[in-house]
Amino acid sequence: MRVLWLCNIMLPAYAKSHGLEYSFREGWLSGCLTRITEAKKGDTPIELGVCFPAEGEIASSSEVIDNVTYYGFREDLNHPEIYDGTVENRFHVILDEFKPDIVHVFGTEFPHTLAMIRAFGEPSRVLLGIQGVCGAIAAEYMAGIPEEVQKSATFRDRIKDDSLLQQQEKFRNRAEYEREAIMLAGNITGRTDFDRQETSRINPDARYYAMNETMRPCFYMGKWSEKKAQPHSIFLSQGDYPLKGFHFVLQAMPRVIEKYPDAHIYVAGNNIIGRGKNGAPFFLRASAYSKYIKGLISKYRLKKKITMVGMQDDQGMKEQYLKASLFVCPSIVENSPNSLGEAMLLGVPTVAARCGGIPSMLNEHKDGLLFEKGDPEDLAKAILQMWDEPVIAAVYGDNASIHARVTHNPDTNYKRLIEIYTEICAQQGDGK
Repeated sequence: MRVLWLCNIMLPAYAKSHGLEYSFREGWLSGCLTRITEAKKGDTPIELGVCFPAEGEIASSSEVIDNVTYYGFREDLNHPEIYDGTVENRFHVILDEFKPDIVHVFGTEFPHTLAMIRAFGEPSRVLLGIQGVCGAIAAEYMAGIPEEVQKSATFRDRIKDDSLLQQQEKFRNRAEYEREAIMLAGNITGRTDFDRQETSRINPDARYYAMNETMRPCFYMGKWSEKKAQPHSIFLSQGDYPLKGFHFVLQAMPRVIEKYPDAHIYVAGNNIIGRGKNGAPFFLRASAYSKYIKGLISKYRLKKKITMVGMQDDQGMKEQYLKASLFVCPSIVENSPNSLGEAMLLGVPTVAARCGGIPSMLNEHKDGLLFEKGDPEDLAKAILQMWDEPVIAAVYGDNASIHARVTHNPDTNYKRLIEIYTEICAQQGDGK
């Protein structure tokens, strides 16, 4: 069968072959790609094509590498709230050339998803993979921050037309494209009760296939140990916009520090409270949310309690997980955060918000603790409980690792993917 993937990033396999920089996001794609390309002849029925956003000549190119045909296309990823109909023209060329039996679209976050589904025009042969859910993100975007912060705009916000209210409106626009894409898809794959409910509400006629994700390879090796972890340290995988809930952790810290004065927070991702990569001072690059975060740090006297570790590759993230005594996922809405899956694989004691698809990933009081989303008091209570009972916290981590190694088993997930492709093709043969 001929399967065409539509991805949100240039896959590392292509980038490495051309000596280009590449993203560490969506690592499960590389794992799946490796399984397909390394399969012995006859072990897999797949002839694979991959579409990805690119710039320059690559955006109009096609190339075969390790029996995979790669196609570039041009899209302004900095403005995913804008639908560019010319992308459909490029997709028509790709579809005519590759002639796929199935188009597998990974994610609904960008308008190229809708462009591909429109260009293909075969709903029964589209498999739409749900990652985040833009509609839910738009509804929850402000994450309980004060109204005056929501309405404020810094120099940076005005220059970029990117205030918090504008960011929320952009997600509303993206949600409209997402909604139409879901309506036009005959087959949907997801992994949580949350994404199943969200998609069935929009398109109850679509066939839903449950399939878990495979994490980046390095997270299947190594194990968290209390002896090697920094006592009373918290790791957050991201914290640069309201949805991720950094502010809830800051609001919880006074109660935590009262009992554990050595408590410390480490935050990966974009450093929103320091100088930029180009050395620009804070007042020039600060967003309304980063100013709010800085204000909370000052209010609760947390300056010496926060370390921003910056953007990390997979090995860097792994090191951060392993040296933390606790991983916290404080988001106001998530579907199936990879950070949670990675922490669970490594057996890191975990506290996460009870929201979205998280309860489908983590069994409360067995794999870790859940707290009421948006509730700093409940978050503080959960953090303290984990540190007060280190033996139980370690047991939670062990259980989480066992659970995650089933959920994210590469062999199981690869076999499931092939089953789904085969079933969709069989439906075409039956005239369904």
